[in-house]
Amino acid sequence: MEHLLVYAVPALLILGVYAGAKAWKERKFRQFQRQELEAGLTEPASLHPIIDKNQCIGCGACITACPEHNVLGIIRRKAELIGPTHCIGHGACKTSCPMDAISLVFGTEKRGMDIPFISPNFETNVPGIFIAGELGGMGLIRNAVTQGKQALNAISTRKHGRNGNAKLLDVVIIGAGPAGFTASLTAMELRLNAVTVEQETLGGTVSHYPRGKIVMTAPVVLPLVGKVSFRETTKEALLKFWQDVEKRTKVKINYQERVEGIQRKGSHFEVKTTKNTYSTRNVLLAIGRRGTPRKLGVPGEESSKVVYRLIDPEQYRGKHVLVVGGGDSAMEAAVSISQEADTVVTISYRSEAFSRAKQKNRNKVDKAAKAGRLKVLLKSNVKSIEEKQVCIEHNGTITALRNDAIIVCAGGILPTGFLKEIGIAVETKYGTV
Repeated sequence: MEHLLVYAVPALLILGVYAGAKAWKERKFRQFQRQELEAGLTEPASLHPIIDKNQCIGCGACITACPEHNVLGIIRRKAELIGPTHCIGHGACKTSCPMDAISLVFGTEKRGMDIPFISPNFETNVPGIFIAGELGGMGLIRNAVTQGKQALNAISTRKHGRNGNAKLLDVVIIGAGPAGFTASLTAMELRLNAVTVEQETLGGTVSHYPRGKIVMTAPVVLPLVGKVSFRETTKEALLKFWQDVEKRTKVKINYQERVEGIQRKGSHFEVKTTKNTYSTRNVLLAIGRRGTPRKLGVPGEESSKVVYRLIDPEQYRGKHVLVVGGGDSAMEAAVSISQEADTVVTISYRSEAFSRAKQKNRNKVDKAAKAGRLKVLLKSNVKSIEEKQVCIEHNGTITALRNDAIIVCAGGILPTGFLKEIGIAVETKYGTV
């Protein structure tokens, strides 16, 4: 009996410590979940996990795999999404789950998200037309890079004879952002007959980020280059890296060439641009979702002082600036401008909380507001824009603010018309698999 006690007592102590640690962690998870709920931070911005409680065994592998903090937690021995707005759509939780209990979805019951129909190999409902990157809902650089490569691998399996037409391309890649640029490198590596067109410059949406913006990425393997181990870098450093890759690999991209239409011609497509017409078996759409900025629709919006993205905070030094929006772009713009000398910055958002932004950006806004460098108007709407002021409805009262410049960061409108014109189906996702 004494021998049994020698082993039993330490075992019970270990079990007690383990159980106590699990209970402490669960209390922390519950407390954070309650805080997020009370703050109205309940809607994930994009791709996010849903957990099948019948399959989940509460092992916590998803929590360990997630690159962000306070997204998932274990409550009542099951994984739960405790911080929806912290989720960045990485998808590591799904691949790490040993029980396949996690599905990744777009939208929620309350807020639908328009997504083009895409099969697992990135082909749309129109055979031969593929989508990769932001247009398909994948905003993360790492995900877009991966999709660009995978889409081209899928296209390469469709390669066959050109029926005597020497001008028939294997693929036309539209867009040179993270997905399109990677797809172009992959096409070169696979020796496909490809053309890449980009209406602006290398980088796509990334090139429109404000000067000095920190972009988050993760190690990826680029075709013709190998493993790239960026973790956190500036927009400028990332673009310079891509430009160096472009020069080193000699990949060809046709810049300042905008697509005007895509039409099926028998067994192939004709892609008409502002400079040329290409005949191709396949098309990869690697364009962003923000080609058309979402506007406020208020009197005076046509004023030259209204813009839809921030390029350089320094140009607003000494001015009264209004930033409209509640996402990461709006918050980053407001904070960066508030750091310029003699600026008066206000951020206006229609909802009661910044539920679409990363915690890091919310913390920066709170810090700037407490320091008196930034004024926050939640539950507010711009009513009209005048030469020297802007009228905002806030808590039922119309207030006129002195104003020199307005930056509207309300996201972009999905190019639904363009997609429907070429026959691509668009689905509104409400958080279902």
